[in-house]
Amino acid sequence: MEDSEIRIRHYSSKHKILLVGEGDFSFSLCLASAFGSATNITATSLDSEDELSKKYMDAMVNVSMLARFGCDVQHEVDVHTMSFDNSLSLRRYDRIVFNFPHAGSRFFGREFSSKAIEGHRVLVQGFLENAKEMLEENGEIHITHKTTYPFSDWEIERLAKAEGLKLAKESKFERSHYPGYNNKRGSGGRESDKYFPVGECSTLMFIQK
Repeated sequence: MEDSEIRIRHYSSKHKILLVGEGDFSFSLCLASAFGSATNITATSLDSEDELSKKYMDAMVNVSMLARFGCDVQHEVDVHTMSFDNSLSLRRYDRIVFNFPHAGSRFFGREFSSKAIEGHRVLVQGFLENAKEMLEENGEIHITHKTTYPFSDWEIERLAKAEGLKLAKESKFERSHYPGYNNKRGSGGRESDKYFPVGECSTLMFIQK
């Protein structure tokens, strides 16, 4: 008998899901817990396993629980080169998800500076350029992002259009929709494990034109 479908918001237990830029892996664990399995999920982080354990108090516990659910957890995955990563490039995904992308304010200064905004744009554009090569037919790329200034100046929809993608839907993001998800700063040092206020934000869902 075929397993029944389980859904949590925009995600289904039938989807092949790639999560990138995971902080403490709590979003991945939220989906896995909802589905009762994570064999359909690949969860990745830019951090090495050692960096992860130092930055986030709960990360290694979350990773261990994901492993029990059958999740493929990968470290040191760069969104700018992931489409060439042998462990990822041969797969195609129904959903590719990047929650609250951020290039790191310690490199670019204050969020409203032109240097910071351009740094964030470069991060997002590189992600989109790679993610579009990894989509299943009818797959979607999801970016959850703050919608107020200065974050609105990243112009993510324009960046997506330049990559041959179009906005299929925009949905207001509520952290309460994802039990157990803890959004973290992840900027390095003692601030990494702290929450940040999400404020007004949306999940932008892009598809191939």
